Formats: sequence, C-alpha cells, structure tokens
Amino acid sequence: MAANAIDQTRRMLSLVTYLRERPGAHVADVARAFGITEDELISDLDVLPMCGTSFRGGDLLDIDTDGDRIWWRNPGALGAEAAEPLRIAADEATALLVAARAVATLPGLREGDRQALLRATAKLEAAAGEAAGASSRLSVTFESEGGVFADVDRAISERRRLWVRYYSPARDELTEREVDPIRLFAVGHTYMEAWCRLSEARRTFRLDRVAEIRLLDEPAAPPELELRDLSEGLVQPAAEDPEVVVEVGPGGRWVAEYYPHDSAEELADGGLRITLRTPEPASLRRLALRLGRDGRIVAPDELAESARSAALAALAAYEEQSAHDGQS
Repeated sequence: MAANAIDQTRRMLSLVTYLRERPGAHVADVARAFGITEDELISDLDVLPMCGTSFRGGDLLDIDTDGDRIWWRNPGALGAEAAEPLRIAADEATALLVAARAVATLPGLREGDRQALLRATAKLEAAAGEAAGASSRLSVTFESEGGVFADVDRAISERRRLWVRYYSPARDELTEREVDPIRLFAVGHTYMEAWCRLSEARRTFRLDRVAEIRLLDEPAAPPELELRDLSEGLVQPAAEDPEVVVEVGPGGRWVAEYYPHDSAEELADGGLRITLRTPEPASLRRLALRLGRDGRIVAPDELAESARSAALAALAAYEEQSAHDGQS
C-alpha cells in the first residue's frame, strides 16, 4: 500500500530514534526493519538532513549514507545539550493563537479538552505580548465533519442508535441506514466503526461522507466484536491476493483514495496507473462499469476481458431499451 504523508512522518520519527541507537547501520538491515524498500529508505534519508531543532546549520540532522551504511555525524543535535528556551516569532505566535481559537470552537471537542486548550491559549497570549494583538483581529471558521463527529461521539457515550444518509463514491449513490456506533478513529480521515442494521454486519463510515445524521431514541446494541488492529492501516490486503492493474483518467483519480493500493503512477493525461490487490478480482468489474470512460482494467487479461464484455452487454441492453422506447 502506498504510504501517505502521515505514514511517512510516523516512520521518519521512528527512524531518527532507530539510527541514533545504531551508528553505522546497514541500509539493507534498516529497510528490512521498517518494511520498506532501500530506495524508499534513501528517499527518507534525503529529507532528514532538512530537519532539526532550528534552521541553524548545527541543529539540522547531519545524516548521510554511502549506499551501504548510514552515519549520523551530529547525534547531539537532538540531545539535552541542544535544548534551548523556546522562542516564538511574531508570525508563529499569531498562527498558533488563531489556530488554537479556531479549534476551541469545534463542536466535536470534549469540554475538558476545550478548557485545557483555552488555558494553553491564555498562556501563549501572555508570552506573545504584542504579537497576540494581531491574532485577535483574525479568525478561522471550520466547515468540516465537526457536527457529525459531535453526534457520533454523543451517540457512543449515550449508547444510542444513529440514522445516517451516507455517500458511497464507488457506487455514486446515497443510502439511508440505521447504525449502532462502536468507536471513532482516525487513519488519514476520521471514521466511525459501527454495526450496520441494513447489512447486518460491521461497517466503517468516513465522517466527511455522511450527508445527514440523526440521533435516535433506540438504544445501540452492537454485537460483541473484537476491535480490529488499525496500526497498519484501515484495510490490509494480503500479499498473496491477486494483483490488479487499473488505469484511470483525471475523473477517476478518486479510486486511489478509496481503494488500498500498492502503487499509483502518474500518467501523462493527468490520470493514474493503480496497482492493487484483492481476494476477489471479479468484484472490480463493478468498478470498471462505474468508471466508464474514466478508467479501465489493464491486468490480469481475463479480468480486463470480463469487464469489457460486461460493459458491452450493458451498452447493448441500453440501446435495445432505447430502441424499444422509440417505437412505443
């Protein structure tokens, strides 16, 4: 699965600790320990020297490699000896204060967290001095899934059922269903895990795709389920699952967001060549029909041919119906 920015940041933070404790570590050993390719590791090492406690040369991480081993020339850059009192510039203080006040208004924030944030904001205002004045003339308004988050959070705490109208980009349709919420979690986006009364199965809903939500009076009673381990991502295709290659145009780029994939290569027309794995390749025929002119299955050959046949059959049925309607 292609790593997103959050995955890479988490890995690089761990990489700093790992390398500090293992001077002269071999590239192959480090890549194997982190489950990435040597090229991905070298790419991370190219970024790390731009990080540090400040932008002064001595505080940036001095990490390099000869292609076989990795050396950290100034491990003290993040040590206690490098610690200095935090100094915040006027523009940094303004940005922090504006962001803090905006977050404090989010409807999904628990009251205890809101009060803690307001106390921290007050301390920052006092430390910022005159810079705090400029921030008071600025404001930011969030238009996000905050209200949905608040309703789900309340439903979980009060053990109440929810009615939701949910958009599925794969089917391009809105469905209405009642769900018993189990938990909220974030993996790139914020999700609700719930027991869906429509499908009678556990389902995961992305909050920014909830078009409408309503708390119900019925108590939530999801069955006893073992919570899934999400440390490796929301969906984890198995390495032995068949590989499928899909090419999409600009209008089909959403596939890379919606489907877990091994790689997504940019194409000249602004589209993507996406490689993914699935235990049931035939299930992707629906995806091919949904994409229409915006995409096609490239491999394996038998699935590509099956998708083409399904598309031709659908087109023939449409033309036959149109001809029948014209004669009526």
